[in-house]
Amino acid sequence: MKERFDLIVLGAGSAARDAAGKAKREHDANVAIVERERWGGSCPNVACRPTKAYLTAAELVHDVNTEAANRGIAVSRAEIDLSRLRTWKDSIRRDQASWVEVLGEQYEAVSGEAEFVDRETVRVDGRELSAERILIATGGRTAVPPIPGLADVDWLDHISALELERVPESLLVVGAGPVGLEFAQIFARFGSHVTIVNHGTQIAARADTEAAVELMAALADEGIEVILTSGGIEQFTRNGTLIEAAITGGRVLTVSHVLLAGGRVANIEALGLDAIGVDASTRGIVVDEHQRTNVDGIWAAGDAAVGPLLTPTAQYQARIAVDDMFGNERAADYSILPTAIFTDPELGSVGLTEAEARAGGFDLEVVKHPLAYVTRAQFSTSKRGLYKIVFDRATRKVLGVHVVSRGASDIVGTLALAMRLGLTVDDMAMVHHVYPSYSEGLKAAAEQASAARGQTLRV
Repeated sequence: MKERFDLIVLGAGSAARDAAGKAKREHDANVAIVERERWGGSCPNVACRPTKAYLTAAELVHDVNTEAANRGIAVSRAEIDLSRLRTWKDSIRRDQASWVEVLGEQYEAVSGEAEFVDRETVRVDGRELSAERILIATGGRTAVPPIPGLADVDWLDHISALELERVPESLLVVGAGPVGLEFAQIFARFGSHVTIVNHGTQIAARADTEAAVELMAALADEGIEVILTSGGIEQFTRNGTLIEAAITGGRVLTVSHVLLAGGRVANIEALGLDAIGVDASTRGIVVDEHQRTNVDGIWAAGDAAVGPLLTPTAQYQARIAVDDMFGNERAADYSILPTAIFTDPELGSVGLTEAEARAGGFDLEVVKHPLAYVTRAQFSTSKRGLYKIVFDRATRKVLGVHVVSRGASDIVGTLALAMRLGLTVDDMAMVHHVYPSYSEGLKAAAEQASAARGQTLRV
């Protein structure tokens, strides 16, 4: 016998929980939420939060070892105890029983693998759940590239790397996106010899090129080698306890560990989407600007859908989907999307890169200011960093902002609303900034644009 609901949500991560909450709160919906593996989803359990816990530990180790002596602080060299760090990391996250309890108080929480019976019905371990509205928010997982010999390697990803109890002697990171860069720096600061191999001409492929180059220089200063290739890893070979990686161009690296960070694939294979005609691929389920799939009554959000793979956008997509389900149609808009890579320095961006703006046909100007000239940065031995503003020549409207510094994520996050409201480069030059702060680097960059236009500024 079918159990009837107003909404069925497949998955229990950021998108799923936001959708279920909004539907219940705003529409008094009777919601079933189905999860096969990880209640709460990846972000709080194995991704965003635990990764940032390791990043903060790595930053402390680095700062003690590079900054303490010149501040007159006498301490021995800091070293990481991964076993204790892992215990702390686990202590600050909610356990699975608690997730089930919390979600079960609000929704019908169903554990198991869901498979579509028809477009309004899913089967979970013998139970049949039915609703006019179904949201697929099953998340994603690490993409495993088809590299010969990889099957013989006990590779790591962002989940298993957080379970290590000993620091790898040497680590090869495959991929130079946010995950690869963050983990490379974490383990380099913990004491690993780290090499990143990336297919492409720059790290952080979606970032502004100059910002990416500045971050790459900062990583190089810490001894992290980045190899950019037209191909990548061509072959893995076991050599006793070590791993040999043959790289395009003829070089061979020998390492103790390999971490895969070259992308994500959607968790959708077991859903039986073909049987109901949902358009999808390994990249995810195809959706329109309302998060609708090509099948009436089925929406998708988060890593399961084609689109930005970020926790905030997963939540955003879920809310758009629920609005659409209940008759409040609105469209997704990613034109002003703040993003950050949580390395040290961070790389924060909002709006268009210089290359994107040029490709979009804008008649643009660019102003930049180096981090080394910002007072706040002079309290640190690290001076790698950049403030860059891309703006329209005629209207002076800011098209994009790119920051490489500590606190860059906070800086670009606060600019998103201002850009939505039509922020100009002259606004940025004239507004008050906190001194000394990292954000004042943007004011200094903006002042160059206003000065070039012939304006007289009072500082």
